[in-house]
Amino acid sequence: MDYISLLQSEMRPAFGCTEPIALAYAAAKAVSVLDEFPNHIHARCSANIIKNVKSVVIPNSGGRKGLQAATTLGAIVGHPERELEVLESATDEDRKWLGTLLDANFCTVSLAEGVDNLYIEITAETDEHTAVVRIENDHTNVTYVAVDGEIVSETINEIKKVAKTEYAMTFDSIYEFSKTADISGIIPQIKQQVEYNTAISREGLSNDYGSNIGQLLLLDEENPSLETKCKARAAAGSDARMSGCPLPVVICSGSGNQGLTVSVPIITTAEELGKSDDELYRALVFANLLTLYVKSGIGKLSAYCGVVSAGVVSVAGIAFLKGDSKDIIENTLVNGLASLSGIVCDGAKPSCAGKIAISLDGAFMGYKQARLNKNYQKGDGLVAYSVDETIRSIGTVAQGMKETDVVILNEMLKH
Repeated sequence: MDYISLLQSEMRPAFGCTEPIALAYAAAKAVSVLDEFPNHIHARCSANIIKNVKSVVIPNSGGRKGLQAATTLGAIVGHPERELEVLESATDEDRKWLGTLLDANFCTVSLAEGVDNLYIEITAETDEHTAVVRIENDHTNVTYVAVDGEIVSETINEIKKVAKTEYAMTFDSIYEFSKTADISGIIPQIKQQVEYNTAISREGLSNDYGSNIGQLLLLDEENPSLETKCKARAAAGSDARMSGCPLPVVICSGSGNQGLTVSVPIITTAEELGKSDDELYRALVFANLLTLYVKSGIGKLSAYCGVVSAGVVSVAGIAFLKGDSKDIIENTLVNGLASLSGIVCDGAKPSCAGKIAISLDGAFMGYKQARLNKNYQKGDGLVAYSVDETIRSIGTVAQGMKETDVVILNEMLKH
């Protein structure tokens, strides 16, 4: 497994929540292929895309939410080469046009059934031509482009082969790589993760976003503990991101909230303890890789809440940063997953910040259990006979939650 290449492909900056941005990117791509602005756009999306776009504020949209707004703004702004940063250049004129097109029902949306959890199909039409663009399995993985029924060649750079995110990983291989390997090839992305994710965390702590979970955690705390700082700073980044803050985040496993959760507590701990850059960077390599490993069975979109796995991994990364034994790091991960793997995903929205704080809190309890050798026993619930088997069990449970996803979406659409 080429871990450097994997991290380079996964650790990308995203401007706004990744699901609405993926819709915007697909729409921009369809318009660019059509080569003229369409009269109408239709978006067919998987349930998980609908769930994660419904309630989150789209950056640079004037505070708007929803699939129609994300798709339409992407079509207006264009520039698909910017991928997950496609909406960064939206102007006041774009926002005015967005309002006009939304009032005119320019964009319609329907549920795509029997598809993978991450699926988007955009159909853009003029009076004479039709373009179709599909994205599957990854937020920028364009798997199909056609104009007037003619398939566009798949040799162009924008089209990649569909690939399930199942990685040939083990806990031991990730641990050894992070400890000893030459990581110079991923340092630019790691530095960017530190810079971007710290900046949006500070923004969330300084201004009014969502339910201000990050700020609430610091109320009445004259001298907050390191654990409280970790929870508050990670949650604050999500407060800002879920409420349309126009700052990018370096994502992990296709998610900005997971990118924030897995990185900000480790960055905070490194600052507090005076760790070297090399120690910080290796801990972040470990945590990002471990998140990708845990999520490889769960899937990028699922009824299983992704910040749970990211929160547990983040605290395991703190143990790695502090030089704890491999046994303590393993048990921190297993204890946290055993305690927290019941939190469901009900879409991207401000309460994600609360789930980040809760997940980190439970993960810190798991870390304390590990240090005091009060671990959950093998065979109890989902605790398997090795850390790798436990990770696989969690993935199997998450894959079995497809019907749960449908029930959650149906309930969300009632409100």
